[in-house]
Amino acid sequence: MARRRAGRGRNPDVPGLRDPLTMLVRRGREPAVVQTVRSTAAAVIAYVVALWLSNEPAPLTAPLTALLVVQVTLYATLTTGVRRVNSVVAGVIIAIGFSALVGLSWWSLGLIILASLVIGRFVKAGEFVPEVAISAMLVLGVTRVAETAWDRVLETLIGAVVGLLFNVLLVPPVWVQPAGEAIEDLARRMRLLLQDIGEEITGHTPVEEAAARLHAARRLDHDIVQVDASLRQAEDSLRLNPRVKEGLLYRVVLRTGLDALEITAVVLRVTCRTLTDLATHRREESLFPEETAAALREVFTNMALAVEHFAIVITTHVTTSAEHAEDNLTRELDAARRTRDHAADLLLRQVQLHPRQWQLHGALLAEIDRILDELDVEKRTERLTQELDRHSREQRERYPRLHRIAQRLRKSRYGRRSTLK
Repeated sequence: MARRRAGRGRNPDVPGLRDPLTMLVRRGREPAVVQTVRSTAAAVIAYVVALWLSNEPAPLTAPLTALLVVQVTLYATLTTGVRRVNSVVAGVIIAIGFSALVGLSWWSLGLIILASLVIGRFVKAGEFVPEVAISAMLVLGVTRVAETAWDRVLETLIGAVVGLLFNVLLVPPVWVQPAGEAIEDLARRMRLLLQDIGEEITGHTPVEEAAARLHAARRLDHDIVQVDASLRQAEDSLRLNPRVKEGLLYRVVLRTGLDALEITAVVLRVTCRTLTDLATHRREESLFPEETAAALREVFTNMALAVEHFAIVITTHVTTSAEHAEDNLTRELDAARRTRDHAADLLLRQVQLHPRQWQLHGALLAEIDRILDELDVEKRTERLTQELDRHSREQRERYPRLHRIAQRLRKSRYGRRSTLK
């Protein structure tokens, strides 16, 4: 426990973090809280506007549509808003037809649901096909008269326009910071696991303890899924956002960084599997001789610090802080490689004297090499360059005319500058 508290992670015993005001501020920055407030405001505005423009005394379809249209990011609003509006409008029109013909009964309700789900496939509602049926049932439950039901179409359009304008004029926040914090928390858990592995290597290791480390490594898969969801939200918040000038660079840095951590987590799980197999074969003795164990422990300690510094590098946008973290990362990786080479020499001598489970020794060294390679600074730069080039190539292929226009503009600017010189 003392070793865990000595790390860079937040200490739950620090009084400042228990301050209710601090917790309230942190909660207020969470995407779910912000989205709740924004959706409520948009729905109320849509209802007020519908009261002015509609003849209905309670135009509830307008706030319903606004709730569906307003998303946590501007990109999601623009990309899913059209499909959501299609689903609501289709449901309203279906409800108008049924209210004029048959009214509401158990068999007409079944027909409404069936028709809504079928028609939803043809109006390009996408994943919002069930909302066609939901909208139809809600409207039919409120009104059965076709003349008044047409007001629902107007309310739907009001809600859609208010929802779109709300996110266009009041652009949602950029969710890079929550994604960065999620990545750093993942790196801290990986650091603690690497430190525990370093402690496990020294002395006798029961199979049960090694298996517990393996289960902890497997749980990282679930953590990565959650971090990936947070990162996807951050990527959407950067797209089409007028507040961000280098949205593509931020997205690529975070995505490639998480990819490297995900591969590291997979290799870390395999490492725990290797150590568990060693513990199974060496139940009555230490995994490694004392000198070899000390060298491997130092390797895992350096890798633990390198993982955390790597997360800071990819989540820090302040130049001085990023450079400082990159220097720390380079230092820890260099130290890990030196100690890894020393441990490899010791393992080779041990295998030559007692060639038991030599394949597991080689696997352990290969897994250490893979982790160090994934965290390497030069490889990260190369990966960033490749990803940016790939994105530029895709943009040129997707919008060739826009690319030609941009080239002509650059050439004309270069020509004017040459003439002035």
